[in-house]
Order: sequence, then structure tokens, then C-alpha cells
Amino acid sequence: MIEYEKRAMIEAEDKYTFRQSTQISMQTGLIGHLRADMDTDGNGFFSSWFDFREELKTDEFKAEFDEVINSLREEGDILHNRRALAKYCYCTPQSRMQDEPGYYGVRVDTEKYAYLLRLNPDRGEYNLYCYCYRRDWLDQHLKDAEKGIRFIDSHYKELFRIPDGSKVKIHYSWNEDQIRTCRYIDDYHVEIGSNLYHICEFAERMEYGGHTCEPIRDNLPERCYSVLSGSDEIIIIKRGEKGYFKTDIPVTDKDEARSIANEYNAKLGVSRAQEEAMKAGSMFGFQVPAADPRNYDADGKPVMPKDRGDAR
Repeated sequence: MIEYEKRAMIEAEDKYTFRQSTQISMQTGLIGHLRADMDTDGNGFFSSWFDFREELKTDEFKAEFDEVINSLREEGDILHNRRALAKYCYCTPQSRMQDEPGYYGVRVDTEKYAYLLRLNPDRGEYNLYCYCYRRDWLDQHLKDAEKGIRFIDSHYKELFRIPDGSKVKIHYSWNEDQIRTCRYIDDYHVEIGSNLYHICEFAERMEYGGHTCEPIRDNLPERCYSVLSGSDEIIIIKRGEKGYFKTDIPVTDKDEARSIANEYNAKLGVSRAQEEAMKAGSMFGFQVPAADPRNYDADGKPVMPKDRGDAR
């Protein structure tokens, strides 16, 4: 019997249970995917297979895949029926996909292959999508993508960096804005929307056309409270807006102002790292690295960026 490890997927893996571009699918070693539903009564298993790279669908893979799916369909495991699938989903909240409500992710690893399962426990829906990858190719791509996507000027100066799968807003010179999802390809190539660019090619296009590009910081709150340096006033900062808004909250000293700002931010779910990033964005623009909460520790103090090895 084949040995495998099963665990809830992490957020970075979730997107690989959906259709990707040809470029990403090739790099990650996608073999194909299985789609299945468990019928009206929840006890069936009607499935369809979709090839991506037939040359990777070896006899070894086919035999292993059949064994893995059949094992997961045994009594007591997650694919036995829809009731078992729903029980796993609702009892394993860490498997819930953050950006895809209603879906849950499970990763099954063997020595050579990785099976990424997207589960939906609802009747009338496809209950399973299973994307099958060469494990070493997928893991290498995930590791590389952790470095994020660089946006540079035409002289290779880094302007900002965003996580794989995040969005940017492109402001065109004719006063039109477009929001595009970005995907990591490698250190020098990026998918922006449906287009593939070398990062320097994209920078040159932006500069030549008089366009600008800035990150959409999904990890920033809509607003937060802070303390104005020098006067110790409590202020409000809004995401994407320069400057600040005054409040009429009375304070007697800096310590009290800090305490009140912390209390109000806690009610909003705003961390000190987010507050400091918001302050930087309000002063220098939300496209600068200082406007990214990941560049601060839990106390709001700047942290040194990791050595990313971005040689030109």
C-alpha cells in the first residue's frame, strides 16, 4: 500500500486547486485534475479526469493516483461520502480557504507526487477537485514565490514588492484605473492580469506611457488611529489617502494618547505593525515598502528585510 501524508493546505497552496495559466501550470508540474460529485444522496462518486501534460501521466502515476483516491474513499476517510467530507471540513477550520468562501483545502503528499484537494461539502456542487502535481516542481515554485513579486523602475531600482496573488492598481495617463491580479513566474517575470512581462519590460512600458502602478495593500485596514508626533494628538489615518484627520479626543499626555490609540485600534482589529505601515503610507505614499505591515514586528518596530538575493 502506498504511503502518504495528509494535512490541511496552507493559504499559499490554495490557488493551485484552481485553473492556472499555462506558464504556471508548466512550471509547477501539473499533470491534470479530477472533478467529482457525490450524487444527490451523498453516497456516489461520479468523476471526470482532465489531462494537462500527458507525458507526465505515467503508469506509475496512474497506479498511485488510483490507490490514493481509493484509500481516501474508504470508510472513515474524507471522501467516503458527503457526510464524511462535511465532517472533515467543519471540524478542521484551518483547512478553510481564506479567499474562497465555501471551499476547504487538503494536501496529500507521496514521495513523488502532490495531490491538492479542493473540497465543497454542499449538495448540488462538485464536491471535489483534485489537482495532481510533480511534488518537487510544485514545492520549488512555492518556495521561490515566497520572495514575492518585484516592481522596479527601468534602472532596476525596486519600487515595491507584493505577495504572489496580490493586486496592483495601474493608473493610465488618460485617467483610467485598472486593478490587476499578479502572479509570480520567476524573479524576473510576472503575470499581470492575463499578460506575461519581464519586470523591466513592464517598468519601461509604464514610464514610456506616463502611467503609474501601485500595490493594493490587502493587509492594511481601511482606517486606524495613531498619535501625531510632536503634539501628541490622536489622529485618524485612512488607507490610500495622504495626510491625516484630526479628532476631538482629549488627552493629557503622550502616554494617555498612546493608550487610547491602542484601545481604539484593538477594537478595529488593527495591529501596531499595521498602524506604523499606515503612518508611513500617509506620509510617503502607500506604494513604498514602509507601507507594508510585513516590514514591522509585533511592537510596530521596523525589521530588517531578509536577504532576497535579487542580483540583476
